Amino acid sequence: MTTHPHPFDALTPERILDAVDEALAAIGQYSDGRILALNSYENRVYQVGVEGGEPLVAKFYRPGRWSDAQILEEHAFCFELADDEFPVVTPLRYDGRSLLETSVAGQRFRFALFPRRGGRAPEFDNPDHLLVMGRWLARLHNIGAIKPFSERPALDLASYGSDSVAFISAHFIPSSLKEAYDSLTRDLLVVLAEKCRQHRDIAFIRTHCDCHAGNVLWRDDLPHFVDFDDARMAPAVQDIWMLLSGDRHEQTAQLAEILDGYAEFREFDPRELHWIEILRTLRMLHYSAWLARRWDDPAFPLHFPWFNSERYWGQHILELREQFAALQEAPLKVTL
Repeated sequence: MTTHPHPFDALTPERILDAVDEALAAIGQYSDGRILALNSYENRVYQVGVEGGEPLVAKFYRPGRWSDAQILEEHAFCFELADDEFPVVTPLRYDGRSLLETSVAGQRFRFALFPRRGGRAPEFDNPDHLLVMGRWLARLHNIGAIKPFSERPALDLASYGSDSVAFISAHFIPSSLKEAYDSLTRDLLVVLAEKCRQHRDIAFIRTHCDCHAGNVLWRDDLPHFVDFDDARMAPAVQDIWMLLSGDRHEQTAQLAEILDGYAEFREFDPRELHWIEILRTLRMLHYSAWLARRWDDPAFPLHFPWFNSERYWGQHILELREQFAALQEAPLKVTL
């Protein structure tokens, strides 16, 4: 498989340790030379050992994805949550700065350092875990609703839907499947636009926006939320629907548990249930386009070898057809 140079290639272990040491010097600490790459593809994340202290997690942001202001707004949201005793892993500050930078081979890299936090994956098939998740998501949304993001964008039809479809159609879909893909996604975007118009009165607030099991660490009977990298303005239900799995009956039961806990701290607008399949569809479109846009990063062909094959795109079209049918169904119904 042919790979191409990428800016992240310059982040050798030596360069990473140099950047971390430069930050730690402000508090008289240094790394101990141990470094371990952690699972992350959009950014690069490493566990770094510290002399005489607990290891840190160093997160190097993908060049060109977010502006400094957008990253700092993410950090500010996390600090705001932590100030309200919300269980979130916040970046550490050095000389008052949470967003750090270094230059490697002429390339500017922004990075942040975090305390290492352990934990296991939550059990979203466990009603008790879902109840607790509902309580904490309500508290997250109470803070998220205080004010909007001014720098970060919203989860919208253009960025997640039509832009994703246009990119795939122009650059990635196999010619044998292009007509089927273009026809189906054209119809999907029409339905999505109409549904977004019908339910446009739902408030968008600051959300985690990528609240899946991989971004929640469970310990001491509490969820600890990590990686707000995708935080955007979105309906509150964006942080809820990703906890659901299984068939309609199973999802309804899971949703009832979450909303029981949610109602203890925040009122849930049942009209938001109309957004679940809209948001699910947008995520499906966006995920394929995300993989496609990152395909020049050597880490992506290595870790997603099943992507960009005719079989993958055929399955993707089938899933989108099933999702088109789901958009025609009545939303999940839960008694609040």
